[in-house]
Amino acid sequence: MPSPLSALSPLDGRYEKSAAPLRPYFSEAALIRHRVLVELEWLKALAAERRMRELKPFSRATTVALDRLVAGFSEKDATHIKNIEAETNHDVKAIEYWLKGKLAKNAQVQRSLEFIHFACTSEDINNLSYALMLAHSRDRVMLPRLDAVIAALRALARRHASRPMLSRTHGQPASPTTLGKEMANFVARLKRAREAIERVALLGKMNGAVGNYNAHAVSYPGFPWEAFCRRFVERLGLEFNPYTTQIEPHDCYAELFDAYARANTALLDLDRDLWGYVSLGYFRQKPKAGEVGSSTMPHKVNPIDFENSEGNIGVANALLRHLADKLPVSRWQRDLSDSTALRNAGNALGHTLLAYNACLRGLGKLEADPARMAQDLEANWEVLAEPVQQVMRKHGVPDAYEKLKALTRGKRLEQRALAAFIRSLPIPADAKRRLLALTPATYLGLAPALAKRI
Repeated sequence: MPSPLSALSPLDGRYEKSAAPLRPYFSEAALIRHRVLVELEWLKALAAERRMRELKPFSRATTVALDRLVAGFSEKDATHIKNIEAETNHDVKAIEYWLKGKLAKNAQVQRSLEFIHFACTSEDINNLSYALMLAHSRDRVMLPRLDAVIAALRALARRHASRPMLSRTHGQPASPTTLGKEMANFVARLKRAREAIERVALLGKMNGAVGNYNAHAVSYPGFPWEAFCRRFVERLGLEFNPYTTQIEPHDCYAELFDAYARANTALLDLDRDLWGYVSLGYFRQKPKAGEVGSSTMPHKVNPIDFENSEGNIGVANALLRHLADKLPVSRWQRDLSDSTALRNAGNALGHTLLAYNACLRGLGKLEADPARMAQDLEANWEVLAEPVQQVMRKHGVPDAYEKLKALTRGKRLEQRALAAFIRSLPIPADAKRRLLALTPATYLGLAPALAKRI
């Protein structure tokens, strides 16, 4: 087997361990295994249907033997199927032949071998296989890892819910916030994005060569094929699509990939903001023993995890958005352009998973620097122009905005100068006292409460 050092894709090389959780769902062997599963589930469903006189029900022992073929499916089995495919030049037909060879010695199945792949087109097997791969990888790998990012971010938000921090709009000093509230904003965004990923219903079809049950109806006229196939698809945990061509049109895949891409975009925004806060010194990063930040500058502790996350999101979203655009488009009743594109679903989700992992590592290294944040707040008393102006407006002082603009725009304002301005205002004494007591570190609005409840 080739070394990871010779891998063409970083998912199978440099990032092999990080991408490993997706291999049971998107490797070539995983795709073959899912196809075997669907073929055998179809055979079992047909055998259980007593209205087909030519196909007798299977015993419990035979059903267990069929299930064992899936549960014990190995790389050796996948290699055998690939060898058959080398002759047939058809991946799904190779599975049919492998199953017939594997089951030929089972007396019960032997008389039913021709019902393997009965009335199926390859896409009946493929669409269900891919839908299961996407559903299971979402529920068992992707969402749990995204949940870990959200949980780490929520802990950070609550821990620093009341930690004052200078905001920056357009890169310039703005009304103060708290570090926790800024993290809470991303928790809320990622939660919504996560829910959108989870909500996508994955569809499947089992209706033959062009979606009309042509072969089914000729073979068993009068049999309720649509209802039977609906039950079959739904028993697999998928939603049944009654209107298709040869392929299930993949609109649900597009919806899922778009949902992943939107979540990734929110995560990208987080990566860049955290990178910026590290740059400002609002966060320090815990150094790791033995780690080197630069080949020439020994002092460096770089925000590489957020940069790694950002880079992988770029690759992931390029693939996710291409797949979302490409997969629902197929000429007439079928072309094969979707097939080769869909094989990259694992790559798209692999780079997404790398982004989740990198961001999570970065979050684990962050330590807030309250002194640095306090320093920036103390250096920017002009941000209190906003509350002073609003109180002036409340008490009917004319041209409040213009007066504060003349005092503060493009200038550094010292506390003494602001206090003198407030004392000169024709407003009630209690309003003056409140404004004079206000500091950049206490002008926080509802930020602490919002962060604490996330």
